[in-house]
Amino acid sequence: MGYMSAILIDLDGALGDTRPLWDDWLAGAAKVLGVDPAALPADRGDAAATLDAAGAGNWRILLERFVADRAPVYLRPHAEASAALRKLATTGRPLGVFTDAPIELAQIAAAQLGVARRMVALEAGSGALERLEDVLGHDAMLVQTRDQLTAASREG
Repeated sequence: MGYMSAILIDLDGALGDTRPLWDDWLAGAAKVLGVDPAALPADRGDAAATLDAAGAGNWRILLERFVADRAPVYLRPHAEASAALRKLATTGRPLGVFTDAPIELAQIAAAQLGVARRMVALEAGSGALERLEDVLGHDAMLVQTRDQLTAASREG
């Protein structure tokens, strides 16, 4: 059997949208952090850098606690996506996951959505896809939607 390239999976597009979880955390924490959510960049990696630069204190710890408590409500594994992940894991192709969300959110979401135990790499924040390509190869298959994930599992 020949070389099998890696598969790069968009966490939010193919497995479960973490944006509502981020938005609700940000809305609740805005007053404590002293930030206006509307003034933050839409890219969550850039928003994280803005929060860091603004000296928003322990925002990463607050985010991690919020996500740990609420991930089961916001993020539910999709049966078709879970089946595709199981099938892909049997092919021996390395699975990498990326998102623009901060790592504190990404790690918990990956575990909640059932990909954490199957992935070899997780990249989060700004430039996550590019960093993942650097790790797993620029010839890797990019999977951005659940339909693409399912199709990739059929191809092997």
